[in-house]
Amino acid sequence: MKPTIVLVHGAFADASSWNGEVERLERLGYPVIAAANPLRGVASDGAYIKALVDSVDGPVVLVGHSYGGSVISAAALNDPKVQALVYIAAFLPDQGESAAELSAKFPGSTLGDTLQQVALPGGETDLYVKQDLFPKQFAADVPSAQARLMAVEQRPIAAVGLNGASGPGAWKNIPSWSLIPTGDKNIPPAAQEWMAQRAHAHTVVVPGASHAVLVSRPDKVTDIILSAVDATTK
Repeated sequence: MKPTIVLVHGAFADASSWNGEVERLERLGYPVIAAANPLRGVASDGAYIKALVDSVDGPVVLVGHSYGGSVISAAALNDPKVQALVYIAAFLPDQGESAAELSAKFPGSTLGDTLQQVALPGGETDLYVKQDLFPKQFAADVPSAQARLMAVEQRPIAAVGLNGASGPGAWKNIPSWSLIPTGDKNIPPAAQEWMAQRAHAHTVVVPGASHAVLVSRPDKVTDIILSAVDATTK
């Protein structure tokens, strides 16, 4: 049985970010789910994705982009169904760490200066990337017309999602892979490298690619997913 590939997008994106990967994986006969990540907080988002994983018959490979890395780490904890974790320009947090803390661990992120806050009823805050700054910040190697659409269609993340503490890292017990784009302006590549090394993740570096590497280089992203599948299903 081929594993089901569950793709989890991160902040300021949606499930359509995975279109290139979905097309390639389905062409090869893999069942694929591009999940709608709620982007409300690591614990609740992780529980949401875990429920989705539990609904799947057979093994699962979880793939997370950006903040989605924190979510798949939470969702996969103590779940024998999850065979591999694949992190795409993503966070690999350990207990007590937040996305904001990990981004600030090394210099290079310019995300903070591009964010727009929207106050919500009840006192919470949503975060967006300002539309005019989105292409350069998030998707510098994506065709400009497509990057502008991504800016308009982005989904916000609750501020607590970036600032809230994660639970234990599922990567400690599940084989992990990490793809690192060297042109990432959201999560410094040095931070991604540090997290990948700590997790003993199999690492692929994509020179010059932006944070939106899943959109600009679906071939490279699909390749690392297939590497994880091949290594864990033999």
